[in-house]
Amino acid sequence: MRAGRLRTGLKGWGGVGAMALACALAVLAALLLPMVHSHGGGDGTDDGGHGVAHGSQARAAQECTDPEKQTLAPSGDDGPTIDEIRSREGEKRKLIVGVDQNSYRWGYRDPNSGGDAELEGFDIDLAHRIAEDILGDADAVQFKAIPTDQRVPAIQDGRVDMVVRTMTINCDRLEDVAFSAPYFRTGQQVLAPKSSKITGYDGTLAGKEICTAAGSTALSTLEQDRADGTLPDGVDLRTTVPNQLDCLVRLQLGEVDAVVTDGALAASQAAQDPTVELKGDAFTTEYYGVAMKKDADDLVRRVNRVLEQWRADRAGGWQHSYDRWLSETMDDAAKSLPPTPKYLRES
Repeated sequence: MRAGRLRTGLKGWGGVGAMALACALAVLAALLLPMVHSHGGGDGTDDGGHGVAHGSQARAAQECTDPEKQTLAPSGDDGPTIDEIRSREGEKRKLIVGVDQNSYRWGYRDPNSGGDAELEGFDIDLAHRIAEDILGDADAVQFKAIPTDQRVPAIQDGRVDMVVRTMTINCDRLEDVAFSAPYFRTGQQVLAPKSSKITGYDGTLAGKEICTAAGSTALSTLEQDRADGTLPDGVDLRTTVPNQLDCLVRLQLGEVDAVVTDGALAASQAAQDPTVELKGDAFTTEYYGVAMKKDADDLVRRVNRVLEQWRADRAGGWQHSYDRWLSETMDDAAKSLPPTPKYLRES
């Protein structure tokens, strides 16, 4: 840690901060490898065609242009992947979902709830909705906490059926996994102490140390900008952590000058610690999607049908979850709701 930079602004964090600090300090020595970069696609305002004609999302990734549109049309039909999930017996008959357990209001355990705190948040609501559709029981879901850099391997290795974990859809990831249609719109932003002279993703970052999560879109974006010569001079990107919340702890300890992450996550982190704030506007536009195994076409289609129903449900759907979990930290639901999905046209 840099001498003289230890911050004491942990007020307002309560039990959540203590939990996060304990978790983060246990992994401060972890060495992690970065992912290949992709900015994640356009701004979603284009109302053009449905994309190239392919019957498989796995093939679609080979011609990826707008990654948020590289998904299959909704369907309620069963298939081999869904049949395999339903064939599980007894207590194992559950949908296995990779999630976060320390992203405030997305997927986290509230330490103030007492007892064995259950996972809750926006992503958790969606996972329950998918389980209800596939297995007829919203509680028929087994949550597995997955670090940021393990989201893709967990799907490929079959440890989970899907990942619902603030995961940005991008072309690089489409080479390894399949994605649903988008369920949330966001963009990369800078988080820094309120007292900092940093004003956003601009020259005020010159010579500063930035924390990102290993395997995150934030890291790959910054690495690509450095390669392109657009990253402010002297920005230090060496600090990467397994989970995004660990960056907030590093910031609180004064070990880094700023954090770059999705604006939706940054807003939740700012709500946890009133001594930090978002600096400047988002400098990318990205979309969260549900990630699944490549060639699991029936599951992708089924999730896309669930997402359409979730968005249309005014009583207990997308808007309800937004109001419950995110309205206090996000300024406008309309900015976060993705545009009407575009699907691949079948050949």
